[in-house]
Amino acid sequence: MKKIITAKWFIVTSVSLLIIAGVVLSLIPGSPLGFLKVPFALIVTPVQGFVKSAGDTVSDFWAALTDGMAIRQENEDLKDQIADLQYQLTQNEEAAIRYEELKDAFHIRDTFSNYDIYGASIISREADEWFSVITIAAGDTDGVVLEEGESYPVVDVNMNLVGRVIETSSSDSKVLPLLHEGFSVACKVNEVNGASMLVSGDASLKNSGLCIVTNIDEKAVLEPGTEIVTSGDGGLFPAGIPVGTIVEVDDSNPLQITATLQPYTDIKDLEDVFVMIPYLDETAEDSNGGSAEGEDS
Repeated sequence: MKKIITAKWFIVTSVSLLIIAGVVLSLIPGSPLGFLKVPFALIVTPVQGFVKSAGDTVSDFWAALTDGMAIRQENEDLKDQIADLQYQLTQNEEAAIRYEELKDAFHIRDTFSNYDIYGASIISREADEWFSVITIAAGDTDGVVLEEGESYPVVDVNMNLVGRVIETSSSDSKVLPLLHEGFSVACKVNEVNGASMLVSGDASLKNSGLCIVTNIDEKAVLEPGTEIVTSGDGGLFPAGIPVGTIVEVDDSNPLQITATLQPYTDIKDLEDVFVMIPYLDETAEDSNGGSAEGEDS
């Protein structure tokens, strides 16, 4: 048995050596065994082509896969950059709008030259933002110092009446808006020697964003659209601050004519307000001169 196995290995080894030798000899230029390359090439060439094709396919697939992953990551990075740029653009636009508003507010100082004007952002509004107390970012350290018994007018960027300061702390102040039922101001029709009246907040009207007009001068001729401004009576609010326009007149009781007023300022959309503080010397003169307290409250 061992002789048979040995003989087989001998035959296989011998045949293999002969084939290798024949192939090597066939590669020698001018060798008579060159014809052996033809059948060998017929077998090897297709195999080589298949292997090369498979390798190219795998290589292309891998390249496409890695390129796709890179492109996807690049797209995500670009999206993040675009979102960041859009946010910055939005912030810049808002900043530009607020800058223009604050810049335009300098005309308040020109119009009311006897007052110091302090700009402040609105920090918060109470739940019923239309008529409850507003907190602004200006207090004692900013120059808005409120002594006992005092109060300061508050207007928007267009000089429209917003309300009055009722309390201050070191860093902020509380503003009572004109729609609040605790607010009232002496007013008049916006014309020379215009008829006087009192504009107040009203519990039944505040949800509609309106004020009540009472104590109307008997010579007054009011109609929808009539413009109302502060009269200056009482000393708290200077004359000429725009308040709003008449919406409706109720003359059903000739002895007690009333009207409703639509304020110019829209409190829910406000971002900045301006506190008007009279110069110290004028405040002192008022206190020394004993100027009468008017209807402003």
